Amino acid sequence: MSRISIPTVDNAAAAAKPWLAAVHKQLGVVPNLMKLVGHSPAALEGYLSLNGALGKGSLSVQLRERIALAIAEYNGCDYCLSAHDYLGQNVAKISRSELDAARNGHSEDPRTQVALQFALRVAQLRGRVNDADIATLRLAGFDEAAVVEIVANVAVNVLTNYINNVAHTDIDFPEVHARLAA
Repeated sequence: MSRISIPTVDNAAAAAKPWLAAVHKQLGVVPNLMKLVGHSPAALEGYLSLNGALGKGSLSVQLRERIALAIAEYNGCDYCLSAHDYLGQNVAKISRSELDAARNGHSEDPRTQVALQFALRVAQLRGRVNDADIATLRLAGFDEAAVVEIVANVAVNVLTNYINNVAHTDIDFPEVHARLAA
């Protein structure tokens, strides 16, 4: 059971309702995470704005979902693993084997694997990656904008992982559980 209440959309803060309506329009539902974050309309706006902006960036939805899975596994966030497994399968159309591999920072595609390994190093080293990490990304064909976007995707996923781990958000997707201890 969630440690922070999850209001209904009707009972959400007035300033959060337009943001929740936008989520509903995009997804057809309002996930529990959004309703919970809606306790702070400012936090909800910040999260949705950054997430929406990153969706317009250079990284594919497939790579963004894989990064989300890798970071959720690293942080032991069952809610985000469940959500991104579902989205990866049903929105990004990623195969089961690739979804499972992404959780550990792996991919059959060498370029994708380089990005996932970099994303995990960013999380593990709290951004203090070395020159070789950046050089490896560049050799795989990622430009400076992509480097920044990978870091931003790590950050937005750490945000939701932490919120869900603090709140124990009730999972409203088919459940997936972390394999690794965070």
